[in-house]
Amino acid sequence: MHDIHVAITVLVLVGVLITLPRALKGPTLMDRILAVNVIGTKTIVLLALVGFLQVELGIDRGAPADDFSRAGFWLDIALAYSLINFIATIAVLKYLERRAVRHETGATKETP
Repeated sequence: MHDIHVAITVLVLVGVLITLPRALKGPTLMDRILAVNVIGTKTIVLLALVGFLQVELGIDRGAPADDFSRAGFWLDIALAYSLINFIATIAVLKYLERRAVRHETGATKETP
């Protein structure tokens, strides 16, 4: 099972590397935003895999003095990162939507 987790981790990393040029050069801004969101999602999967690999390798001893050795610690970080990723994507898209509406109407200042 350890080999399967390592292989999946490598495949996810390859997926991140394949998506990276789209995030840097993307033909449109929306392509870049989507690529960054995909990389964020793959990062969440990698954090979860790190936690599972700790359990597989026996590193997860549950020592109370070292919270970083718990597999649940990595899953907590993955959950927090997923919320940040989601909120940031929505915020950027809302900003771009409002900017596009202002551009279409020709307004230069926001009206209250």
